[in-house]
Amino acid sequence: MFQSLQDGLLSAFKSLQGKGKLTEANMRDGIAMVERSLVEADVNIDVVRKFVADVSEAAEGRRVLLSLRPHEEFIKIVFEELVNLLGPVDNALALRRGEMTTIMMCGLQGAGKTTTCGKLAVVIKEQKLKPFLIAADLQRPAAIEQLHVLGKQLGVGVFSKEGATDPVSVCREGIAAAKSAHADVVILDTAGRLAIDAELMEQLKQIDRQINPNQVLLVVDGMTGQDAVNSAKAFNDALSLDGVIMTKLDGDARGGALLSVKAVTSVPIKFIGTGEHMDALEPFRPEGMASRILSMGDIVEVAREAHRMIDERERKAIEERMSKGVFTLGDFRDMMQKLRKPGLMTKMLSLMPGMGELSKIMGNVDNEKEMSRLTGIVDSMTPNERRNPKLIDTSRRNRIAAGCGVQPNQVSDLIKQFDMIGPMLQMATAGSTSDKMKMLQQMQGMMANDPFNPLGGMKIKGNTGKRLTPKEREKLLKEREKLLRKKKRG
Repeated sequence: MFQSLQDGLLSAFKSLQGKGKLTEANMRDGIAMVERSLVEADVNIDVVRKFVADVSEAAEGRRVLLSLRPHEEFIKIVFEELVNLLGPVDNALALRRGEMTTIMMCGLQGAGKTTTCGKLAVVIKEQKLKPFLIAADLQRPAAIEQLHVLGKQLGVGVFSKEGATDPVSVCREGIAAAKSAHADVVILDTAGRLAIDAELMEQLKQIDRQINPNQVLLVVDGMTGQDAVNSAKAFNDALSLDGVIMTKLDGDARGGALLSVKAVTSVPIKFIGTGEHMDALEPFRPEGMASRILSMGDIVEVAREAHRMIDERERKAIEERMSKGVFTLGDFRDMMQKLRKPGLMTKMLSLMPGMGELSKIMGNVDNEKEMSRLTGIVDSMTPNERRNPKLIDTSRRNRIAAGCGVQPNQVSDLIKQFDMIGPMLQMATAGSTSDKMKMLQQMQGMMANDPFNPLGGMKIKGNTGKRLTPKEREKLLKEREKLLRKKKRG
C-alpha cells in the first residue's frame, strides 16, 4: 500500500537520521523531501502546502533541533500531522437496533460499488445484524446479476425488479420487501456512470429526497488520484455525503486520493477496501493509516484480523495457555495454518511493526508449499521440543531435518520465525488493549536495528536503541509472560 509514498518519506527520515547533528539546513532538506514525496503521490497541492507548513510550524514550536532526539521528534510530528490530516473519523454506521437503517451507496462505474455493497453486508453481519441488498442500478443489468450472485454467496437477501425503469420505485418496493424479511439494514446499490453528468445526479437526488436514507456513502477508486477527489466533491455538493469508502488500496495506489479527500471535501473516509475477498473491508482509522504510511505497522488491525480468524472458543483456549506462559511451536503451526488464504499472510506481516520488508519477500512465496514445510518440521519434533525450542541443539536439528526432508538451516529459520512472529501473534489474539500496547512496546524494542525494520536504528521508547543481547531479549519475554499471568490473576 502506497509503496512510493512510503519509500519517499522513509528516505527523508533516513537522510536526517544519517546526519551527525540535525541543523536548520538539513531539517529544511528533510521537509522538502517530505513535500516532494507527497506531490509525487498525487496529493492535492493545497493540501501538501498546508501539511508542510503545519509540520514546519510544529517542529519550530517544539524546538526540535534542541531536543534530545531530534530525528525521532521530527518523525513523531509527521505522524501526528498525518493523523490530523486524515481525521477525525467516526467509522460507525450509526445502525439503530430495533428499527431498520437505510444506507445509500453511490459512485462512478469501475470504482467497485456493487462489490463494496457485498463487503458492507459482511461487516453488518459481523455485528449480528441482518442486511438486505436492493439492486437500484438500472443502467447496468450486469450490476443486478452481480448483486444476486453476491447475495447468494453471502446468504443475504436481494431485491430487484425485472424491466423496472424507475429506481425510486425499486427502492420503495425493495424497502417493503426488506421489512417483510425482518432485515435490520438495507443497502441501496444505485446507478453509476463512467463520468459525472446531470442525469445521474438528478436520479441520485430523487432517491435521496424520496427515500431519505439514514446514510449516504460514496465509493471511490483509490487508484484514480485527484479524479477521486474531484468526484467526491461533486457527489458531496449534490447529496451531502456522510462518508467515503475508498477501494483498491491493495494495488498500486499512490495515496493522493486518500490523503486529499478529507481535507478537500470535509467528508471522512469510513472504510477502505484492501482486497478482492468479501471480508477485505476495514474500518478506517487515521492513526492506523498514518502508522502504515510510515511503515510502522498497525497492531490494532492485526488484532482485528486475528479475531476474525479465530473463534471465541479457540481464543479462550489460547489465552488460558498464554496465562500460564505457554505458547508452543504447535500453537504457532496451528495459527499459521489459518493464514493460508491467499494474500492473508502478506497482509498480516505488512501490518506488524518492522515487518514491511519481510511481507514483500513473503508476497513472492508459495504459501501452500511453505505451510506444508512448516507443518512437516513441527510434526517431526518431539512434544518437549515444541514446548521448548531451546532444547534443539545441532544433533536434534539434524534429526528433525532428516525426518521431514529439509535442510537443517531451514529448521533454524523456522525457530527464528517463531521467535520473531510468535509473540506478535500472541499479542494480537489475546489480552486487553493495555496488555497489547505494553507488549507492542516490548516487540518494538526487540526489533530496533532489525534488518527488516525500515526505521532500524531509531531509538524506541523503552529501549536503548542498541541490538538486544539474547539475555536482554529473554528478559523481555519473561516480562511479557509475567504480564499475562498478572492479567489472569486480575
